[in-house]
Amino acid sequence: MARFQDKRVLITGGTSGMGLAGAGRIVREGGSVIVTGMTPARLDAARTALGEKGEVLANDAADPAAAAVLAEAAETAGGLDGLWLNAAYAALGAPEDIDPPAFDRMMAANVRGPALQIAALSPHLKAGASVVVTASSSVYEGAAATGLYAATKGALIAMTRSWASALAPRGIRVNVVVPGPIDTNFRHFLPEEAKRGFEDFVVSQVPLGRAGRPEEAAAVALFLLSDDASYVTGSQYAVDGGLIMQ
Repeated sequence: MARFQDKRVLITGGTSGMGLAGAGRIVREGGSVIVTGMTPARLDAARTALGEKGEVLANDAADPAAAAVLAEAAETAGGLDGLWLNAAYAALGAPEDIDPPAFDRMMAANVRGPALQIAALSPHLKAGASVVVTASSSVYEGAAATGLYAATKGALIAMTRSWASALAPRGIRVNVVVPGPIDTNFRHFLPEEAKRGFEDFVVSQVPLGRAGRPEEAAAVALFLLSDDASYVTGSQYAVDGGLIMQ
C-alpha cells in the first residue's frame, strides 16, 4: 500500500511508542514525516529509524514558543497533508495531591500545547488534510488517581469537536484516537512496581485480555490520517481492547 505517497505528516510525540510506529509506517507507505520528542536518546533513535524521510525535532508542547517552531518547520517543508497531535504528559495523584504547579504543568502540555499547535499550524494544513488527536481511555475509566490527566484529555476531546467544525469548510477532517492500555510507554510515568500493578489491574478489565501493541493504535490513527477515512470527521475511535465499552 502507498496511502501516503508524496504526503507529509507532522507527529508530535513521534519518537517512541505509537507515534514512532505510525511515523515508520507512513515512511514505508511512501510519505515523509516530521516528528517531535524531548528525550535525546529517542530523538537519535528516531533519526536512525526514519532515515532521510524523517525530520526529527526536539520540541516541548508545554513551551508556549514550541508551536511557532513547528509552524516554521511546516512552512519550510511546503505544508502538511496530515497532523497527529500525540504528545502528552501524565502523572498520577489523589485529588488532595493536586497543587497549582502540578495543575499548570499538565494543562500546559495536554491542553494549551495542542491548542497553540492547531492555531500555529492551521495555515499550513493543505486543503483536504487530516488531523488526528490522541486522547485516552482515562477520560472514561474513572480511576481514582488519574483525575487531572483525564480532565486534560477530556478537554482535548471537547476542543477537537470544535476544530472539526471550524476546519470542515477547508475540507480538513479532525478525529480522535482513544487508546487504552498500549505496550511501550504505557503508564510510563509510574514507578516500576506501581506501573506493573496498575497495568495488571487495567489489563484484567480488558475484554480482549491483553494490552495493545503500538502498531495497533498507530494503524487506527493512520486510517484516520489517510484518504481511506475521507468522510470521517468529528469522531472518536477507541483502541482499547473493549475496555471502555463496559
